[in-house]
Amino acid sequence: MERETLLSILIMLLGGLALQLFVWWPSMSPAQLPPARLERRSWRRVWYPIVPTLLVAASLCGWALREPDPVRDPLDPWVLVAVWAPFGLIFARAAARGVWSLLRSPIDCGVSTVGLIQPQVVFSPFLAKQLEEGVIRAALAHERAHAMHRDPLRIWLAQLVTDLQWPWPWAAKRLEVWLEALELARDDEARAEGADGADLAAAVLGSVRYLEQVASPRPPMRLTGTQFAHASLIGDPGALRERVSRLLAPLPREPRSSGLGRLERAGTLLVPLLLAALALGAVYGNLILRPLLGLTS
Repeated sequence: MERETLLSILIMLLGGLALQLFVWWPSMSPAQLPPARLERRSWRRVWYPIVPTLLVAASLCGWALREPDPVRDPLDPWVLVAVWAPFGLIFARAAARGVWSLLRSPIDCGVSTVGLIQPQVVFSPFLAKQLEEGVIRAALAHERAHAMHRDPLRIWLAQLVTDLQWPWPWAAKRLEVWLEALELARDDEARAEGADGADLAAAVLGSVRYLEQVASPRPPMRLTGTQFAHASLIGDPGALRERVSRLLAPLPREPRSSGLGRLERAGTLLVPLLLAALALGAVYGNLILRPLLGLTS
């Protein structure tokens, strides 16, 4: 067996197991935090459960650096069965959903930001005819904030990571919290750039009414990365009332952050941890993998 083939099998098996074991990472409660901070923290919590998988992959790469090519030791065929049932199916499902979200035609939702590499704002002329000029400017400011942060790409990646943790509901909850925080953060960013909160609230309500028109008689849709890789103005309809009330209130002033927070500091540890896992895999990989996987000596 070629070394690269064995490495990919082991990453899928052990990495998939690590991902499923750490899927219970708690989602962040939408507490009284400024939306920008809540968005950043909930974004990291979407990704934290896959950190053990990355460490496992790094250690396996370290082991492969010292393994001969081709690998002289045969792999127990039952390992191959364990890889594709169920981890291989979960990986295949996530990949298929990610590709499908890119290939399918986007549903007209009035105003949204589309494009993974070069995001562009799409504004339906039919919706524009129903809105006043100030409301259109507010909607465009919100969508330009999405484009500046490349949110369509981030939504697509977050949905892919969530699908890798299927079927556990905690992953979907973390994604939901982040998507809600994302819309609130972009609202505040647009208002900080001069958009009027009342105009932005009118744009949100106008987009909801427009979506009801184009979706009728189909059931209401939730516009998230699950359906397509773009960022939408309206976000989650379940939080519509709270969002509009917040837009009509004065823009809260976010306190200045004094240095990196605890979660921010934790993110800076990822590269050293990966390097340490790579080194440990190179030194102790054979000692651990041979008895674990039944490789012959």
